[in-house]
Amino acid sequence: MLEFAILGLLHEAPMHGYVLRKRLHESLGMFRTFSYGSLYPTLRRMQRAGWIAEDTAEADAAAGPANGPTSAAHASTTTPWNRRASKSKRVYKLTAEGKERFGELLADAGPQTWDDEGFGVHLTFFSRTPADVRMRILEGRRRRVEERREGLRAALARAEEKIDRYTRELHELGLETSEREVRWLNELIAHEKAEQETSTQAATRRDPGSTEHE
Repeated sequence: MLEFAILGLLHEAPMHGYVLRKRLHESLGMFRTFSYGSLYPTLRRMQRAGWIAEDTAEADAAAGPANGPTSAAHASTTTPWNRRASKSKRVYKLTAEGKERFGELLADAGPQTWDDEGFGVHLTFFSRTPADVRMRILEGRRRRVEERREGLRAALARAEEKIDRYTRELHELGLETSEREVRWLNELIAHEKAEQETSTQAATRRDPGSTEHE
């Protein structure tokens, strides 16, 4: 899912590695904590796959003029820290293959998109996701959370007399969280259905003869 998130952010604009990391935290921090330790190996792997590339023009502009009266002095004072800083200033951009890969992932509504992490990442890019895919993901997520809710209810009933008060409170918190998410998902699904019906009605009004020939 980290690859999907990176593709989605670079689809907006080329970014420095550190800006990309910041955007990942801002967009997905509530779903997952990202670090340089996982980000840069993923970026290298995506470069090898041909999905992203370094934007040398953007990187040169950010670094400033390569030649000048201070260039020799700068070269003589290059340190490992400078080299690490230079690495952090690399600008990454999406390739044509990366855009195609992002489109494929946007269209994915499989079980991995219903899990906590997968759902959070896909929800971030819902505005760019086809309506039918959004609906399948939301309905799949609802089934997943309903299964979790029923499992918690059963576990709580079985362990009612065997667990202490604090453990029971923890189970009840999980149950309340699941119930709240199911209600929230029901609202999202109802909103999606209403929007799709409105779009269908608008299309029919624009071309009233289309339904007569079906």
